[in-house]
Order: sequence, then C-alpha cells, then structure tokens
Amino acid sequence: MKLAYELDEPLSARTSFGVLILQSDETLETEFAPLFQGDDLALHHSRIPFADTVAPDTLAEMRVNLPRATALFPSASPLDVIAYGCTSGTTMIGIDAVRSAIHSVQPQAKVTDPVSALLAACRRLGVRRIGFLTPYLPAVSTAMQDLLVSHGLEIGTFGSFEQESDRAVARISRASILDAMGVVGSGDVEAVFASCTNLRTFGLIDEAEAALGKPVLTSNQVLAWHMLTLGGRVGGASGPGRLFRS
Repeated sequence: MKLAYELDEPLSARTSFGVLILQSDETLETEFAPLFQGDDLALHHSRIPFADTVAPDTLAEMRVNLPRATALFPSASPLDVIAYGCTSGTTMIGIDAVRSAIHSVQPQAKVTDPVSALLAACRRLGVRRIGFLTPYLPAVSTAMQDLLVSHGLEIGTFGSFEQESDRAVARISRASILDAMGVVGSGDVEAVFASCTNLRTFGLIDEAEAALGKPVLTSNQVLAWHMLTLGGRVGGASGPGRLFRS
C-alpha cells in the first residue's frame, strides 16, 4: 500500500555548523553535543579517513581527503561555519592549507581549526604564556610547539603522554589528565592548554581551573567556542571553563 504524504518545510536553522572529525575520534561528538542544541542552529558531522597511528606522515596524508569529507555535508544549503577537528593534523597540514581545502568545496563558510581557535581564545583571555599538555609522540609535539611559538605564544611548561595510538588517547583516564594539567599548570604560566580532540576533558575543565586558579583550555573547548563565536552564537552557549564566561 502506497501512503499519501506531504512535504514540510526544511529545518529552519538560523545558523548551520559543520565539523570534520577523524575516523578514529571517539570524543569530539559527545563533548560538542550539549553546546549545539536548539531549533535555531544545526550541527553536521563528516568523517575523514585516518589510521590509528598519530605521526607526522599519517597526519599530513589527511590533506587530500579534506575536500572529499567537506563534500559529504548535506548539500541542501551552504554551511555558515566549518571546522576541521584535529589539532595535530592542522599542525602538519598547515592552517592556510586546511582553510583552502575546505573553501575549495564550500567557499562561503567561515573556517576554523583547533590551532586557530586556541590563538583566538588566548587573545580573548589575554593569555600569552601557556602550560602545554599533549598526548603525542615527540615529533608531533615539537612541531606543534614550534607552530604556537611562531604565532606569538610562549610555552612555559610542557608535558606529554607520548602516545602513538589515537584509540589509546581516547581512553586516557580523567585522573591522569587532571594530574597532568596540574603538573604543566603549576609553573610560571597564565593558562593551560591540553591538546587533542580525542582527549576527554570537558568533565574536568572547571575542576582543574579551580585547583590551578587560572584558565584551562582544551582542543574541543576552544574549537566549539570559536565555531559559535564565528557563527555569532557564543553568547547563548554554556560551555566549560572561563573561556565561555569571558
């Protein structure tokens, strides 16, 4: 039996966001979900192929797939803001190259990434000297430190879990991350930055800030904040940490 139906109007999202997520990422979607709720906005996800090994060559290889992943967003209407959800990948591919790859498919969209978002967050908070925490192998961490320094930040303290497997990064315990934030944040720094969108941090940012008495920034936190800022929607979002209250 063929049933009758009528077509309704499309979802009238006033602001539409897209985020490109690594195939191996198990964390970003869960942490983003509470911040992108409401009938007047929409968040779309697209996955980009990525092996489990986080290394300079595997990260750089994602460049060729950025346009392909961007093309998989719903095509009914262009997106307002698109983010590439990989801090280490942005480092190895380059901020400008990431933006160009996304703009090759959706030229109208405002584009961000965790590195650009961190720089914007530090400007917002008046922060320059950071304690830097990563889960990466030394080659990746060193490249990221160099990139941040080249954009005007200072690395006061640094620590890393030195983990190669992205799957393992998603399973680093809350206690381990909180302790590590305390270590890198206890020195002569103005804020802490914990890098990697697969690192689970949203549930402990406020606790870490209370213990340290200084802002705590993470890849997913700054990325979500910058996306909402670019879309003119950050004022209505209740995210973790001083950044969302600034």
